[in-house]
Amino acid sequence: MKAALHGLKVLDFTQMMTGPFATMMLGDCGADVIKVEQPEGDPFRRSGETTLNGDGAFFLGVNRNKRGIALDLKTEEGQAAARALAAEADVLVENFRPGFTERVGIGYEALRAINPRLVYCSISGFGRNGPDRNRPALDMIIQAISGVMQVTGTEESGPLKTGFPFSDLITALLAAIGILTALQARAKTGEGQRVDLSMLDASIFSQVPRDVYFDLTSKTPLRMGNQHWDIVPNNTYTTSDGRDIMIITINDKFWQVLCDALGAPEMKTDERFATKAARLANRDLVNETLSAIFATRDLVAWEEALSAAGAIYGAVRTWPEVFNDPHVVDNLLKTLPHPKGGHFKIINNPLSFSGTPTQILRSPPMLGEHNEEVLGRTGSAWPTTGA
Repeated sequence: MKAALHGLKVLDFTQMMTGPFATMMLGDCGADVIKVEQPEGDPFRRSGETTLNGDGAFFLGVNRNKRGIALDLKTEEGQAAARALAAEADVLVENFRPGFTERVGIGYEALRAINPRLVYCSISGFGRNGPDRNRPALDMIIQAISGVMQVTGTEESGPLKTGFPFSDLITALLAAIGILTALQARAKTGEGQRVDLSMLDASIFSQVPRDVYFDLTSKTPLRMGNQHWDIVPNNTYTTSDGRDIMIITINDKFWQVLCDALGAPEMKTDERFATKAARLANRDLVNETLSAIFATRDLVAWEEALSAAGAIYGAVRTWPEVFNDPHVVDNLLKTLPHPKGGHFKIINNPLSFSGTPTQILRSPPMLGEHNEEVLGRTGSAWPTTGA
């Protein structure tokens, strides 16, 4: 069965994390993605201390389902090859610094003139216009400038980055949505268009609904760690065996459920805890009381009690626990071979379609692996039947 984007031709001029993750998702859904690297290769190939046959773990994680070629865009030959590929492509994605594509002859206007149906997605750090357009942008820098770090951590810790590349990934997700939206518009009008997105704008957008809160109060949300400004309890508590468990009671009903699970029914009617307003007013006392109770039993015992009661909870699992979970092993992990030998595991696409399932058909390409296949053939580099 063919995937949903089978036959879609995607020219991927991106590097590092954001762009490659967006194009990888299109590839998972069946698009024929040609990854175009400069002769020195995507910097992610050499990023980090963990590699497999010379390719960095980060590169291997976001570049599956792509054919790979190397072009020197600083030469007339490389530019001509890029334009020839773009003339037949459905989508082009780039995350060069603003102005570079225009200088090498593959800017939006130049390519639109030869391929009016092209959907051209530009991803930048700070936007294509404005005083910061040429500043280098990495995930943690954008987290800092966008305000994400300002609300992450605790008052004691100060601002913290998230534990994963949040700004990279939220931008990639929005870019993929933008590309698919533009393709839907093209199906109606026959015309492509430019999709423009900055990491900064995407990261600020991700902070909804706190935008309305700030507008109405002019207050910056406090850094509260695992707690929530309007829900108590909403926190982690340590069990007798040193494990942590996340507990949330979104309303009085779930507070009562929690009290039953804890074997403390008297707290359901205690005036200090019985209502949401009371729990907010006595936040510290709630946390102290629950901390003392959870410290009396181990994690397994608490999970059994909380599950039986129907409480809202979740153990803070270690990575070995997550990646050895039977569901994860059976449904989310896939082993891919490296072209030079050896294997590595990747996380499968979580989207499940009943009629057009996602597929992982290609390992990440070696640098220039498909140059002869794509650039050396006579006729089109794009198979008429897709990837």
